[in-house]
Amino acid sequence: MHTEKFSLKKRIQSFYYAFSGIKTAVKTQHNLQIHLLAVVIVLILGFLLKINITEWLILLIIFSLVISSEIINSSIELLTDIISPEYNLKAGKVKDMAAAAVLINAIAALIIGIIIFAPKIIQLIF
Repeated sequence: MHTEKFSLKKRIQSFYYAFSGIKTAVKTQHNLQIHLLAVVIVLILGFLLKINITEWLILLIIFSLVISSEIINSSIELLTDIISPEYNLKAGKVKDMAAAAVLINAIAALIIGIIIFAPKIIQLIF
C-alpha cells in the first residue's frame, strides 16, 4: 500500500520528467523522427483536404498509438540492452515483439490514412 502524501510539487516534477523523456526520444530515436514527420505531413493534408472532426479524432487516436508505442518500444530496447548487453536470443525476441507492436500500429495508421484521404484525393483529381 502506498502511503506517501500527495505533493503538488512532485506531480509537477513528474510532468517535467515526462517531457524530458519525450525530448530524449525525439532527439535519439530515428524511427520516432520518421513517425513525427509522417504526423506533420498528415496534419498538413488534413488541413488542405478539410477533413471533418470525426476524421481528426481518429487521426489523433492513431497518432498517439503510433508515437506512444514507438517510445515504449525504444524504452524496452534500451532496457533490454542494459540488462543483456551481450547477444541473447530471448532478449532479441523481446525487442522483436516490442517492434512488432509499433509495426501493427503503423500499418493500422497507414490503412486509416488511406481510408480517410484516398476518397478526398480521388475527388480532387476527377
